Amino acid sequence: MKIIIAGAGEVGTYLAKMLYRVDHDIIVIDSDENKLKNIDAHFDFLTVKGSATSIETLKNSDVARADLIIAITEYEEVNMTIAVLGKKLGAKKAIARINNHEYLEPLNKRFIREMGIDSLIYPEILASEEVVSMLQLSGTSKKFDFSSGHLSLYVLKLDVNSTIVGKTLLEAARDNEPFDYRTVAISRNSETIIPHGDDRFMLGDLVYIVTSKEGIEHLMNYIGKVHFPIKNVMILGGSRIGRKTAKALEGKFNVKLLEIDKEKSFELADFLDKTLVVNADGTDIDVLVEEGIKNMDAFISVTGNSETNILTCTIAKKFGVKKTIAEIENIDFIQIAENMGIDSVINKKLIAASHIFSHTMSADVSTVQCLSTTDAEILEFIVHEGSGILKNSLKNLKFPKDAIIGGVIRGNISFIAKGDTTFMPNDRVIVFALPEAIKKVNAIFKPR
Repeated sequence: MKIIIAGAGEVGTYLAKMLYRVDHDIIVIDSDENKLKNIDAHFDFLTVKGSATSIETLKNSDVARADLIIAITEYEEVNMTIAVLGKKLGAKKAIARINNHEYLEPLNKRFIREMGIDSLIYPEILASEEVVSMLQLSGTSKKFDFSSGHLSLYVLKLDVNSTIVGKTLLEAARDNEPFDYRTVAISRNSETIIPHGDDRFMLGDLVYIVTSKEGIEHLMNYIGKVHFPIKNVMILGGSRIGRKTAKALEGKFNVKLLEIDKEKSFELADFLDKTLVVNADGTDIDVLVEEGIKNMDAFISVTGNSETNILTCTIAKKFGVKKTIAEIENIDFIQIAENMGIDSVINKKLIAASHIFSHTMSADVSTVQCLSTTDAEILEFIVHEGSGILKNSLKNLKFPKDAIIGGVIRGNISFIAKGDTTFMPNDRVIVFALPEAIKKVNAIFKPR
């Protein structure tokens, strides 16, 4: 696909790199020459200096032949203008980043589509939804649902209490019959492994498992992971993620939010009905103790500063908080945070990438999740008549070695894919794939 990205900030640059890696033709537009020089120094795709709200700049970027234009600058109004202009000038699809929740209301979304914008992305809302999901099953690092939870991907970190350490995948599977699950990947020492039956689980592994709700409860008991109730939650930072998360959690949990800015604290107190807002410096250990960090079940640090979020989550762990969640925007820090014992990480770049990635696939993809602790993506493909996957059972498919099918959702039933599994039109198929395999996987699912 020919893709134009307007905005060479952190999110735009990450998207460009990720999409280029899977063989898309990328053009990045920005008025900041220094940002473009940084891209030119590290990546081999075209950059254009200028304002993407300029019709001349868009025409010079060959927008008329673009399959997709992504407007992802810092400013919502600019993004809306770019997306509308891009679509009017010939781009097949247009996506705009926003920070106004009212645009996502059903009636307003229809109006936005009539303007020519195909999709809106609000990373902060998506991030807050991810945080809420992380608190639902406290013993896991992350959880992603497919088709309303018929199947889910769970991420579990193996510690000294994990009974499967040292066992092969086959041994663990035999121990868990008749419960179906599929280990689709293992992240170990910054390497992602697509595992086979004779691969062994090791201490410190991050294990990616596809299973059902019933299967994960049994599996967690078997592995030695404990699901603990969460009642008291402390949030550090009144950012858009912090306020949206507090709004979603209040009433379900006892929520306390710490914000260092006095004026913002008053605004948050007016916005939040059942959250206790405290104007205080949450990086001060004495303040954390005074505000009851020792009594918290979960600590969520979303200050907008990755280093602060890592540090405060580490402090919370030292005080016995069982579940810690940190917003980490510097991707290089994610592995460090995991190694320091932080339970879960959110990253707006990856969230934005997950939302946009499905628009770049020629096959029908309903869900994409770009994962923080691995280069891989997990995708939910919808099978259509004429798809190459209908020709053979799974064991006879020439499926790429760097990808694996986790499970299948067929109507109201779901099951783990095995060697003799065959596929039917309208099946939803969960695939875990490394970047080098995505193009081949897409071709297998694409209707011919």
